[in-house]
Amino acid sequence: MKREEINKYLGYKNMNIIDAMKKIDENAKGLLFIVDEQKRLLGTVTDGDIRRWIIKTGNLSGNISLIMNDNPKFLYKKEISFAQDRLKQYQISAMPVLNNVNKISDIIFAEYTVSDETQEIRDELKDIPIVIMAGGKGTRLYPYTKILPKPLIPIGDIPIMERIIDRFIDFGANNFFVTVNYKKNMIISYFAEQDIDYDIRYIEEEAPLGTAGSLTLLEPKPDIPLFVTNCDVLIQADYEDIYQHHKDSGNDITMVVSLKNITIPYGVINANENGIISSIEEKPKMSYFVNTGMYVMNPNIIDEIPENCMYHMTDLVDKLMTENKKVGIYPISEDSFLDMGEFEEMRRMEEQLEKKS
Repeated sequence: MKREEINKYLGYKNMNIIDAMKKIDENAKGLLFIVDEQKRLLGTVTDGDIRRWIIKTGNLSGNISLIMNDNPKFLYKKEISFAQDRLKQYQISAMPVLNNVNKISDIIFAEYTVSDETQEIRDELKDIPIVIMAGGKGTRLYPYTKILPKPLIPIGDIPIMERIIDRFIDFGANNFFVTVNYKKNMIISYFAEQDIDYDIRYIEEEAPLGTAGSLTLLEPKPDIPLFVTNCDVLIQADYEDIYQHHKDSGNDITMVVSLKNITIPYGVINANENGIISSIEEKPKMSYFVNTGMYVMNPNIIDEIPENCMYHMTDLVDKLMTENKKVGIYPISEDSFLDMGEFEEMRRMEEQLEKKS
């Protein structure tokens, strides 16, 4: 592997968590090898390590050295013929190769993934209710949505809602509910014409009920935690892990949140009370978590939603927080959240999906 290729997988011990998440997104391998100034191996960090740190601390400004595994697996050059056996033994996806002064000279990636046999029987989300909110007008995408309902707008050559369903199917999901209102007959007809091996039940709103109101119409009422997701977002994450985290955390509702990095394209001026400039920050960066529109919620929470009125998931979250119910997050990286709610985001979604295909 060439040096510039190796650098994609290296992070430095003074790197902050935000920069580490960005670099993991860019290399698309889910990990970084942490090195010192001489590029000697110090540890490893994965996207899962970062996620657990954020959930535990809520801290985005920490240093990566706080969360790295400081006992990483590695090989020396003379052991490189054993690389694939070691990767299987430790059940890891990559391992650095070190020279005689512990600098990384190469990285070996696993030649195996999940076996085809395992993929065929994957069923972590089998029978879990998946509710897709598809009743809105999609006004941000007008005039496209004057012709097509938002769930059927293609990303590439596949409608966005079909992509969402396919992603859940990768984890064994087979129990889908779709709320419909605007141009509902087009949505129902499209999926009726597809050769599908999963169950879709439609919740037909007589009037728009928002992103939560139609949950009161679910029949039968779920007796296990359910996914709720908007029809215009694609989350590139481990859905089984999201679901398991919700159950393990004891949350009443878990919101999937995405990192959002914003750069102010100007020099920001800080001044004191006398109008004297105290400092100038050139193009400062700010980082936030944003709501992706995907949730896991306990079934009893549906009882908190008023019937027959416009009510959004954000209204429900606000209500639960005022009642001191447990509302938690599951953080994902910026590039793991694809939103087609606006034209520019649609283009970004297509570009990201092309990279991952």
